[in-house]
Amino acid sequence: MSGTTADPRLAAPRLAPRRPIRLSWSDGRFRNIVYQILVLAGFVLVLRYLVGNTMMNLEARHIATGFGFLDSTSGMPLGETILPYTAGVSTYGRALTDGVLNTLKVAVIGVVLATVLGTLIGIARLSPNWLLSKLAAIYVEFLRDIPLLLQLLFWYVLLQGLPAPKKAISLFGAVFLSNRGIRIPQLNWEDAHSFALLACAVGILGSVLWAKYAKRRQDATGIRPPVWPVSLALIVGLPVVVWAVLGAPWDWELPALKGFNFQGGGTVTPEYAALLTGLVIYTASYIAEIVRSGIQAVAHGQWEAAQALGLHRGKILRLVVLPQALRVIVPPMTSQYLNLTKNSSLAVAIGYQDVVSVASTTLNQTGQAIEGITIIMVVYLSISLSISLFMNWYNARIALVER
Repeated sequence: MSGTTADPRLAAPRLAPRRPIRLSWSDGRFRNIVYQILVLAGFVLVLRYLVGNTMMNLEARHIATGFGFLDSTSGMPLGETILPYTAGVSTYGRALTDGVLNTLKVAVIGVVLATVLGTLIGIARLSPNWLLSKLAAIYVEFLRDIPLLLQLLFWYVLLQGLPAPKKAISLFGAVFLSNRGIRIPQLNWEDAHSFALLACAVGILGSVLWAKYAKRRQDATGIRPPVWPVSLALIVGLPVVVWAVLGAPWDWELPALKGFNFQGGGTVTPEYAALLTGLVIYTASYIAEIVRSGIQAVAHGQWEAAQALGLHRGKILRLVVLPQALRVIVPPMTSQYLNLTKNSSLAVAIGYQDVVSVASTTLNQTGQAIEGITIIMVVYLSISLSISLFMNWYNARIALVER
């Protein structure tokens, strides 16, 4: 009716105006602001005192400050490098860069391998096969109770106990195990391989875009275009075509014993192999428990409903259970990735030259300990924040959204 008035109970609630802050000690908000200002001022004063005292002591002992030493010539030898490095020619900056890359080489590969191994062991613990389940449980309980440093030393001593190169253990005549490391065949990299790798990256991007298009098409029409054949063609077929068009080079360099050591091929040093093996096996024992608990967090009715549809156990786990378990698995998995990265600093115990080892030698030679420690802290902070940001993004992407 036109003459009726609106029910006041249906009107939008009015927000009460904010009470102004009174400059009185009886006002709690004013006290909170004063306390915060005092804490901040105290922190600034303490920081200023520490910095001033440090600079005064360094000046009194005639110790140089700053990062100018990074451009100085480095005399330390590096046993394992990714970028070209020559002792007595290259700079400390180049040496530290190689140390950072060595750390990343352990962290990235270690995260991938630990995830795969830990997932398989976590699933094995839930297997109906009694023997497989008990073996997985023994693995987890045994390795988690042994300190990581002790495990690294065990693997390093084990690799050092391999025979000399002349009596190396041969695998298929192409891979050789000795106390000098693991010698493997190495592909002679050419421009065709670089372009094929670029084509693979383009194919991955294209497959992601095609999957998004297929989902939109399915939402709109109910018909989903095929995804995996297109993805296979883009990720595998496109690089193969590029590689074939550019001449299809496929030349491998095999290691060969010459004198007292092997020449040619690629080398996996004992230090790197021991560090990677120890980190992967140790971290996988924790990831296995995370995966097991995540799978058990999914309601058993999901298994029963999928079985009623005629799906076998493998498909139920892959298509129904694991996608739901990821929401429980991902947050604690992030902590394990961070732990693996930070635990790689134990490399100094077995002689692997990561960023901690290289920075420690640098500060011993230059005497600039503060700068060296700062570099180590910044490197690990940057890696940890990058891992956290990526995992938080992925966790938000798979999270359930109420609509």
